[in-house]
Amino acid sequence: MSAVLTIDHPAWDKTADGLPVRAVNSGSGLWVATWGPNELEMRCVSGSEDHKPTIVTTHPSTLPDTVPAALRDGLQTLGTSHRMANPWLWDAITTAILRQVVRADQARRLYRTWCSTYGTTVPVGEQTLAVAPDHRTVLELPDEAFAVVGAKFHRTALQAAATHYEEYRTHWRRMDAGDLVDALTSIPRIGPWTAAAAAADYTGDFHIYPHDDLAVRTWAAQIAPAYPWPDKKDRAFGPLWTGWAATDRTTLHTLTLSTLTWGSHAR
Repeated sequence: MSAVLTIDHPAWDKTADGLPVRAVNSGSGLWVATWGPNELEMRCVSGSEDHKPTIVTTHPSTLPDTVPAALRDGLQTLGTSHRMANPWLWDAITTAILRQVVRADQARRLYRTWCSTYGTTVPVGEQTLAVAPDHRTVLELPDEAFAVVGAKFHRTALQAAATHYEEYRTHWRRMDAGDLVDALTSIPRIGPWTAAAAAADYTGDFHIYPHDDLAVRTWAAQIAPAYPWPDKKDRAFGPLWTGWAATDRTTLHTLTLSTLTWGSHAR
């Protein structure tokens, strides 16, 4: 294929025609993004068009030279991948928190239920999409509201994040990916994994993604099943993965994002 859309974010749904579609809050407006022939088409449906979501494109030609041949061959089938950098930092934080502890399919359902119950709905033809509730809404929700949608475990993390976001969001939005990870780990119940996942989603820079994430390990093993990957409980995977790129942030970004893109379609 010549181009593919990265649909790792749980907001991605499908139209009646089977095309990926997503509602997204850019901060100044609500947008609907739909994957067309080899490109992402976006239209603002509410608010201002001042902050159009940006697209990060990645091509396997920038993979590290040292990756196993089978992994390289599998990722090269993608062609150019297109991923929307999440324009709303609060949604990136919310998404990462809701991924804590639960499996990927559970996190996807939880995120969509959370958004449709307490967020803003966006009619698109006969469909209804939704974006996450803002941080002020989260602070106003009674404790039992989290349990209703299955987010009881995530309540304290979401509330702590909302409190910190109210105070620091302007500063956080100006940070680069690495500094943002450090800043987010100051929030109670936000560890390095959650902070890195949120920062990668928001900035579009996947060189800082938690590379020993189960999703990365799972898809890499499916792409190159004959390669002697470390056991799931072995901490050697992260150093192995990042070691292929050494200090080259671009090749590490390509390796990680391409693997997640492959996996999002394999799912």
